[in-house]
Amino acid sequence: MSALTGAERTGPLRVSVIVPVHNGAATLGRCLRALVAACSSGLDEILIVDDRSTDGSVAIAESLGIAVLPNPRGRGPAAARNAGAQRARGDVLFFIDSDVIVKETTVAQVRAFFDAHQGTAAVFGSYDEEPTAANFLSQYKNLFHHFTHQTANPDSCSFWAGCGAIRREAFEAVGGFDELTYSRPSIEDIELGSRLSVAQYRVQVDRSLLVTHQKRWTALSLMKAEIRDRAYPWSALLVAGDAIPNDLNVRWSARISAVLVGLLAIALPFLGLGHRRFYDVPVFDVALTAATLALVHVIALNHAFYLFLFRARGGLFTLRAFPLHLLYYLYSGVVYAVCWIAAQVRPTGSQRRKRPAPA
Repeated sequence: MSALTGAERTGPLRVSVIVPVHNGAATLGRCLRALVAACSSGLDEILIVDDRSTDGSVAIAESLGIAVLPNPRGRGPAAARNAGAQRARGDVLFFIDSDVIVKETTVAQVRAFFDAHQGTAAVFGSYDEEPTAANFLSQYKNLFHHFTHQTANPDSCSFWAGCGAIRREAFEAVGGFDELTYSRPSIEDIELGSRLSVAQYRVQVDRSLLVTHQKRWTALSLMKAEIRDRAYPWSALLVAGDAIPNDLNVRWSARISAVLVGLLAIALPFLGLGHRRFYDVPVFDVALTAATLALVHVIALNHAFYLFLFRARGGLFTLRAFPLHLLYYLYSGVVYAVCWIAAQVRPTGSQRRKRPAPA
């Protein structure tokens, strides 16, 4: 594990809270008021980095007495977070999204975590179970994220910048966020976590580090974010590496579930053929058996998640969430397969870039 000396520090840890924002006026006010209440004068600072907002986000921050830094390169949250880190004075860089609400104890909790875990370079938490948006998609997406992080391995090879903190020396040692590759909201935090892992820095998940999410998802915004901004770049990152970590969204149960849902999707159209036979093979019977076995095994592999949804929101919510969860596995599996096939036919040698995977 890479050494964390902390030799230059005397006294309490100083925490710099860095919030990138792009047209976040609808959520920024509650985010910043909660941060102001959570920060200790003299120990903490709040840095807002504006990424070309045109909706009054800057005015909201300034009305609360918080200085706003421009994103000098103006190309997404990765560059904005790097710009904030360059101006920050703290020993710990605490990244918060502009659509989350911290608890009164959150910043103190981060400071206490690093004081108690001297060998840990970074820590991240999760959304709580009570998002502010009441529509079904927002509730489902939030609970899915919460469950995934709450059941993750305590030692992680990822990172989450929605509510994640990292020691300055580790952040600078690995080069910060990759703002060249990720010029829009994407998996820039996951990719940073993979480089921390390769460099043998310890990253941990603190299940008690909870924040409230304010984002309202629609069907269109969810699909765009899930496929374009997450499934595709994450699959490309995994394919370019040498191993897939058994954690978070890519644990073994999720990978097997994606294969089973793919089998289910292949089998379903054959059920419409009726009891026709193809080369004396009872197509309907074979397809029905395959679809049934796939569905049963997916439910078995994900029963803990479905029980969690049932306890949190009841039976009707869980039934509505089930097909959406199957769809998640379907597009995730298809996108990964496309990326893997593309990698096999891509030129090798010097023309093919190889990125390190998490250890």
